[in-house]
Amino acid sequence: MLKLAVMVSGGGTNLQALIDRIEQNKLPGVSIEVVISNNKSAFALERAKKHGIAAMSLSRKDFDNFNLFSESLLHLIDSYQVDLIVLAGCLMIIPNNVVGSYRNRIINIHPALIPSFCGDGFYGLKVHEAVLARGVKVTGATVHFVDEGTDTGPIILQKAVMVEEGDTAELLQRRVMEQAEWEILPEAVRLIAEGKIEIVDNHVKIVK
Repeated sequence: MLKLAVMVSGGGTNLQALIDRIEQNKLPGVSIEVVISNNKSAFALERAKKHGIAAMSLSRKDFDNFNLFSESLLHLIDSYQVDLIVLAGCLMIIPNNVVGSYRNRIINIHPALIPSFCGDGFYGLKVHEAVLARGVKVTGATVHFVDEGTDTGPIILQKAVMVEEGDTAELLQRRVMEQAEWEILPEAVRLIAEGKIEIVDNHVKIVK
């Protein structure tokens, strides 16, 4: 059994994609043990509760310093004995102590084709606004492992999405979610659950 902790800051549509796949028996041997949000009012927490999943909130604002927050976050994750942390729309910098403790066991979904439109400042709707401002014709989404950098870990999967005439950032965001994010995030989890992912020289190799 591959046990997941899913971290999310907002509505939790990628979380829902994972829940749906699990309930449809399309992710055998995978369970979501806990959903953690840095936003107490995140709708993702309600999604978790609706499906009988533990829902926890932990915000940096609740702690006197970042070290105390980092230690508390790691303790919370450890308490659920998870195998993989999935960042599914998590707008929080993951502390280095968590990254170090779960080396190559944290994945993230980014709403662009890394290395384009990624790094510091590129999150949420800002990514799609930048895509439209640059005038590119193809965008998409990327699932990657998380390291100490921002969107710099080894890439697992990518899927392209066409930019269409008349797109707004909101329209493009929705299409990228529907056509790419909701497909490749569960697929990456499946590959990991089946032991088909290897990291060689900081590159992901998918074992056939």
